[in-house]
Amino acid sequence: MDEQARRTRIEHGGFLIFLAAITGLLVFIGWPFLTPLFWAMLAAIMFQPLYRRVLRNMGGRRNRSAALTLLVITVAVVIPMMIIGGMIVDQATGIYLAIQEEQLAASEYFVWAYDSLPARVQAMVDNSGYGDFDVLQQRALELLQQSVGMIASKALAIGGGVLGFALSFAVGLYAAFFLLRDGEELTEAVQTTLPMKPEIAASLIGSFVAVTRATIKGSIVVGLVQGALGAITFWIVGLPAALLFGLLMAIFSLLPAVGPAIVWVPAAIYLLATGAIWQGLAVIGSGVLVIGLADNALRPILVGRDTGLPDWVILVTTLGGIAALGITGIVVGPVVAGLFITGWTILREQRGVAAP
Repeated sequence: MDEQARRTRIEHGGFLIFLAAITGLLVFIGWPFLTPLFWAMLAAIMFQPLYRRVLRNMGGRRNRSAALTLLVITVAVVIPMMIIGGMIVDQATGIYLAIQEEQLAASEYFVWAYDSLPARVQAMVDNSGYGDFDVLQQRALELLQQSVGMIASKALAIGGGVLGFALSFAVGLYAAFFLLRDGEELTEAVQTTLPMKPEIAASLIGSFVAVTRATIKGSIVVGLVQGALGAITFWIVGLPAALLFGLLMAIFSLLPAVGPAIVWVPAAIYLLATGAIWQGLAVIGSGVLVIGLADNALRPILVGRDTGLPDWVILVTTLGGIAALGITGIVVGPVVAGLFITGWTILREQRGVAAP
């Protein structure tokens, strides 16, 4: 290797080291605002069609179109979620205090349900350690304390750090404005800058956008619809903390097969056991005919063929993402899985192996 080639190689290597270092430093500086920036990017991806429609109607005025789209996001999504979140915290705290102060006659219902079981099942319950109501109540209180404590700690963290929360919220809205307005240009710049073939970069970016949209529409939107239907059902039959149990149904909708039934089936059994016959039957009917079928009806319409990820992959990556990153992991997990599958599919195609 001659001197000129060696010098060129050293200069190129030095530039790559500088680029990696400055990129890492930028990530380190922006790390406190990584979550609001991530959700701003998701909002820009999901509401990009709305922005384009507004842009056409406003004669190509990009700033006004982005501002109007951001106003719609704030009024239709952000503010209602904040209001409902506060109501859920209040209901969770009320349920916990009612059980702790023994305002709910839970022991009577437990004894009734226990006495109605066959002797063999009663023996199994006794052997498992749940035959004593006091033990069961203590464990339930511990679980509720942990759950409500987590919700309360989040609320106190937001309330105690109002300035930090407001700053993150403002950063997210500010970034969403520019991502809406300049999203296409930024996507093209990233695609042409990635150190890989243009067609591979386009495929990876397309997979990222498709899986992101499918995850939000298929997991978050469908789950919120099922949770809302469950909350309305609980409110109609007079069950307390309808919003709280609706949130639980939205979370459990991520689980295949059972899903929201984990919440509404015990509620129906409780109503029937306490003599509220029509209320229990109403919960069963709504759970089977409305809540249960909402997933089958909405998912094909909202998601379609946006992603080819198997259901079990979506489940595992969603739960793993939540465990690792919190609420952000609902989207990050499936997106990582989508990019993983897309990358290995591209490699297989380059090697000339037909996809199965």
